[in-house]
This record gives sequence, structure tokens and C-alpha cells, in this order.
Amino acid sequence: MRVLFVCIGNSCRSPMAEAVMRDMLQREHLDDWTVDSAALADWNVGRSPEERCLAVLRENGLDSEHVGRQIGESDFHRFDYIFGMDEGNVRDLMALAPAGCVARVELLGNYRMKELDKIIFDPYFERGIHGFRRCYDQIVICCRNFIQQKRQPQ
Repeated sequence: MRVLFVCIGNSCRSPMAEAVMRDMLQREHLDDWTVDSAALADWNVGRSPEERCLAVLRENGLDSEHVGRQIGESDFHRFDYIFGMDEGNVRDLMALAPAGCVARVELLGNYRMKELDKIIFDPYFERGIHGFRRCYDQIVICCRNFIQQKRQPQ
């Protein structure tokens, strides 16, 4: 399974989701899965995730060595799933998807299951760290449910 998380800038939500998923996969011994994250925009290419993102990851015993990158056409052929964090991300991803795209483009929040709010909250413009903690909690639920669903025999 190959999974790519995408948000606008690849500085908050998508690198956080990447770190969470990597940790879960390691704990589940799913070494054959691949996970990465990318941006729709080029603002943070070559940069580390936002400091508040890194702080919340550290609070939860995780870290990230991710370097920001922008999604490319080849990603639509390399990954099985490309997850957008909100409807705008999914709409933009669908517009970018080339002919013959093999990736399934979805809203990560679809894996919140019975939760009503399917949008992974963008904490970037909030003051403080609370929004990043909320985002982390949303991502954990989605990643856990996605792994559980994909591990079940079909």
C-alpha cells in the first residue's frame, strides 16, 4: 500500500499525517507500506514542517524529518491513495490528476467514520498550539481506521 497525504503547503496537516501514519505502520509491522506527504503550492518546498506541528508530534512521542515538496504528476501513478485534508484539496487534486491516474483521490476525513466533521482542520492561522492538537487527534482517528479497514481480508 502506498499512501500520500496532501494539503496546501505541506507544513502542517500533511507532514503530521505522514508522521502519524509512519508510526502506526511501524507499530503494526507493516513494512511493505509506503507513506509520504506533499503540497499543492510551492511555498514550503525544501522546508521543515511548521514548528507547532513538530511540537505536537514531540508531545506524542513522534518526530518528522520531512522536507516539504510539491505534488507532481508521477505521484498520481506511484501512490494507491492520495488523501486531501479538505474539500478544496480534493478538488485541486482531482483537477491535477492526469489521464490514467492509478491513485484513488479521497478526503482523509472519510475515515473518521461516524464522526460528522470530515474536514481535517487547518491550524496554520490559529494562534497557539491548540489547533494543532485538534488536527493531530483527527488525523490519528483517520489513520487508525484506514489501516484497520485496509488490513481486513477482502
